[in-house]
Amino acid sequence: MTRRVLILMRHGKSAYPTGIGDHERPLAPRGQREAALAGDWLREHQPPVDGILCSTSLRTRETLIATKLDAPTRFDETIYGASPHQLIDLVHGVDDAVSTLLILGHAPGMPYTTWELASNRSSPPAEQVSKKFPTSALAILEFDLPWYQLDTGLAELVAFHIPR
Repeated sequence: MTRRVLILMRHGKSAYPTGIGDHERPLAPRGQREAALAGDWLREHQPPVDGILCSTSLRTRETLIATKLDAPTRFDETIYGASPHQLIDLVHGVDDAVSTLLILGHAPGMPYTTWELASNRSSPPAEQVSKKFPTSALAILEFDLPWYQLDTGLAELVAFHIPR
C-alpha cells in the first residue's frame, strides 16, 4: 500500500472590508505572505501535492494561489463550514492515483478534522493543534490505507507547521 499524506490547511489571514460577506472576504497582506511561506515549506518538507480540495470562498482560493502549488484542484462549496465527517467523506472520493492531498479550508473544520483523524493525540504536534490552529497553519497526517478507508483515529499526525 502506498503511504498517503493528507495536508489540512487553514486559509491565510483575511481582511474585513466593509460591506463584504464572509464568503467573499479577501486575504489580508499578512495572509498573502504567510500562505506563500506555507507553500515554500510544503515544497521543502513534504512530497509533491498531487491533489487539492479547496473551499470556494475567496480567501481560500487566494490562499491556494499564494502557495503556488500546482496540482489538479477541485473547488467544493461544502468545505466551507464542513464538519469533520463531511470532510472525511470528501476524502473518501479521492482518486487512488493521488498520494498527497491538500485540503484548504476553514476553522473549525481543519482543526477538528485533524483531531478526529489523529491516532496520536498526546504527541507534540497534537498538543500544538489542541492549543491553536491559526491561519495558514498546516497539519500533516500520514496513513497506509486507500483514501476511501480513512476514518477517525486511523492517521498519524506527523507535523504541525505555522508559517511565520
